[in-house]
Amino acid sequence: DNLPADVRNQVSDGLIDYAISGRGDVKRLSGRDGYRLRIGRYRVIFDEDRTTILAIYIGKRETTTYSRS
Repeated sequence: DNLPADVRNQVSDGLIDYAISGRGDVKRLSGRDGYRLRIGRYRVIFDEDRTTILAIYIGKRETTTYSRS
C-alpha cells in the first residue's frame, strides 16, 4: 500500500508476466534463498515453487536492498 499506484501496477504487471512466461530480469540471490526481479528502479525479492510466487519484499533499489534477513 505504500507504493505509488503507477509503481504498484508496474510491479503487478512484472510479476504476472514472469509467472506466465518466465520472462523478466530475474536472478537467483546469492547467500540466501530466493530470487530478485528487477522492475525499473524497484526490486521484488521473492521465492517460488511450482504453483506459487511469494513476494517477500518490494522496494526501491538501495544499498541495503539485498541485506534484509
